[in-house]
Order: sequence, then structure tokens, then C-alpha cells
Amino acid sequence: MAELNKEPVGNIIDIKHVSKWFGDKQVLDDVNLSVKKGEFVTILGPSGCGKTTLLRILAGFDTATEGEILIAGEDITQTPPHKRPMNTVFQRYALFPHLNVYDNVAFGLKLKKLKEEEIEKKVHRALKMVGMTDYEHRDVNSLSGGQQQRVAIARAIVNQPQVLLLDEPLAALDLKMRKDMQMELKEMHKTLGITFIYVTHDQEEALTLSDTIVVMSEGIIQQIGSPTDIYNEPENCFVADFIGESNILNGTMLKDKLVNFAGNEFECVDEGFGEQMPVDVVVRPEDIYIMPQTENAMLDGKVTSCIFKGVHYEMTVVTQGGYELMVQDYHAFEPDQEVSLIIKPSDIHVMKKERTCNTFDGKVIDDTHIEMLGETFECLPHDFARDTEVTVEVDFDKIDLTDDKEDGKLEGSVQLILYKGNIYHLTIVTDEHDHLYVDTNDVWDDGDMVGINISPEDLRITKK
Repeated sequence: MAELNKEPVGNIIDIKHVSKWFGDKQVLDDVNLSVKKGEFVTILGPSGCGKTTLLRILAGFDTATEGEILIAGEDITQTPPHKRPMNTVFQRYALFPHLNVYDNVAFGLKLKKLKEEEIEKKVHRALKMVGMTDYEHRDVNSLSGGQQQRVAIARAIVNQPQVLLLDEPLAALDLKMRKDMQMELKEMHKTLGITFIYVTHDQEEALTLSDTIVVMSEGIIQQIGSPTDIYNEPENCFVADFIGESNILNGTMLKDKLVNFAGNEFECVDEGFGEQMPVDVVVRPEDIYIMPQTENAMLDGKVTSCIFKGVHYEMTVVTQGGYELMVQDYHAFEPDQEVSLIIKPSDIHVMKKERTCNTFDGKVIDDTHIEMLGETFECLPHDFARDTEVTVEVDFDKIDLTDDKEDGKLEGSVQLILYKGNIYHLTIVTDEHDHLYVDTNDVWDDGDMVGINISPEDLRITKK
């Protein structure tokens, strides 16, 4: 490759400003990611977030609409898959059913026309690494799912790639086998010393395996960090909700180290948010101390449910202010029992709000109508001239949803549901891929189709 493409090598992988469109749908939006040599990096997110598309672009099976991919400082954006120094392990294994274990693992080496003695040596070493040395001549169809996955990994590592890509490789296994294979993969990574890029939607798997976790949603990287950082210091509500169990509530930062949420003031360790600023507050269920009701407690409430989870009890407590909190404890408190709750300052995590209202671009049609979101909306009388470009703000609780989409000015689908203790915060995506954010007491399901209406008096219009 041309020397001009080379950069000083600091990372094994650099993904720079990668975007991907399928028709009019954007599945990756300006993704930037650097991976150090020998790291175990997990790309984590829900179905449809773009994680597998990113892996396929890295492998060369798809091409980016924009951006570039560098391996060890060399631009491989246009390099075909077979010329990239990486191998992929798929969810469905993709083994050749007509070949035995040995020949499946040796397949790539034979294509390279290596000598038989060298092939044999490499295959034996790869099978030993995955604990399959006694299965060389077995028909792959006679193997269990876990054994087939080991063969697929052996076939990938026998070529000694610089990077091993794994696309939900354990998803087809049962729970116990998946747990066992997680430990084996972790040990294998340590032994091989090569870079692993692992795609999964399983948060526990990501926390167990990874040096670094990349959390994705809707084609955008939400946070990159160690498992500890991702769990203890989520950067936004999506990460807090997706990684582990969380109580997420609306709050107000009164001043440094003092926050109000669930109708009470709490000391915390966070600062630098300003005064009287809207914030989101995260408290993990295991960080709430529960006890029989006592005087001078931070919060009082009543237990509404108690479920044994094997290691701990998971309880729902409704506080006197009407906020619903999840609490995990080794002791059971039965439904209808009056309890008190205590939260230490260091266990309260305050996050800056991503947005405080809906904001849309619009254009004036006449003195009582504007155009936004691809539709014409009635608004209160104003003094802006026709065709003036404006910004339109709508509070989260001022958007009306109907279960009959034909009754709405717009149609959309519920894409994300976030419970915030006393209210549901929904992300609605319209047919034109616009996003609206709605606070509601109504219960909706992910994927529900809805009609969307906004009253004229709830549109705040300012000139751009």
C-alpha cells in the first residue's frame, strides 16, 4: 500500500467518521472508534443499533458511505475482506457440513497452499487452544453447539489474524453453555494476545468479557469506557437504562453537591452543573438501603412487590411522593410493609440532560400556521413574515399520542421507553425518521404505532 496512507501506529484499529446509509435510512452516524492492540472491545447495543453493520464494515463485507478504516495506521477502507488481517466468527458458525473438524480448520490454510506439515502443525495448535484436540476426525454435524463454536473459533485463529471479529457468537447457545464459553473466550483472549472485537446485545456478557465497552444506540456511539465506568458513571439515560438495572428520575441540581429528586433534597458528590438546573439522576437498586420504617429517614414508602432473584430480593417501593423505586437487598420486605430508604451521597449519580424539550426546525406559512416535521401545524397568531425560518419548541408532556394512528397529524412508532419513577419518557420515530420525545402516564409497548398531535398553544416559536 502507498506510504502516503500510513500514520504513526498507536492503535491497531482506527475508525474515523464512518457513516452508513441503506437507501434513506441512516444506520451509522459519524462513528469514531480507536482500539489498542490486544484489547478486548465489545460493541454493545439493542437490535437495530448498527453494531453488526459496523462490524461488517470493519471486516470488509459492507462498505461505508462515508469515512475510513485504518489497521495499524494503513487505510484499508477499500481493501477486500480476504486481504484484511482479521477473521470473523459468526453467530451461526458457518462451518462446512461436508468437511470434518480438521478440514474445516485447515480450509483457509489449504487455500494459501501451505505445506501439509505446516498445516497440520497449525491446526493441532488451534484445536488445542479451543480444547478440541480429540475431535479432528469428527463430523461437525455430530458436535454440540458449544463444540461447533469452538471449531469456528479455531478456524478463525489458525490464520493468526491481528484482529478477531466475533458477531454474537454465543447467542445460539443455552445459558449454561454460554456462561462456560464466556470464560473460555476470556482465557483464549489472554492466551492468544490478539485484538478481539465482540458484538453483543447482552449487557452481562459485555461486562464479563470486555476491557472496553462501546455502547451504541440508533447508529451513534453513546459511551466508550471500561465495564466499571460504564456501569458506575453512565453518560446518559440510555446507557444507565441499558446497562444493568437502574432507577432513573428527573431531578434539579440545586447547587454543587445538593440535588432534588423524588420530592426530596439529597446530598451528592457531583458539582459543576450550575444552580437550579434540570438533570437526570441515577441510583442503582443495590445502592438503596431499605429498613423497617423509622423516623428521620430520607424517604418513606410502601413495598408493592417482592421477588426472590436467587441471590437477592428485588422489591418495588412506592414513596410518599408517588415515585416508584426498585430496591435490591438480601432481606425480604413483604408487600404492604411500610419501609424507609436511605441513599448515600456517593451512590447518587447526576447526569446532564440531553434535552429539556423537543426542538424542531420550521417555516412560517401564514400568521396562524407553520410547517415542521413535513406537515403544516396550526399555531397561535404571530408577527413573523411568510417563509421565515423559525425554531419550534414543544415540552415533552405537551405532545398527545393516540393509539389510532389515523387520528394523528403525524404517524410514528415507539422506539424507546424509559421509566422515570413516576412517568414514562418515550422516543417516537416518525415515518420521515424525525424524533419526538414524550412524557406520559399511559403505558405503551416498544414498536407500538401511534398518532401524534400538538395543540397550537403548545408550540413556542422563535426566529432562527
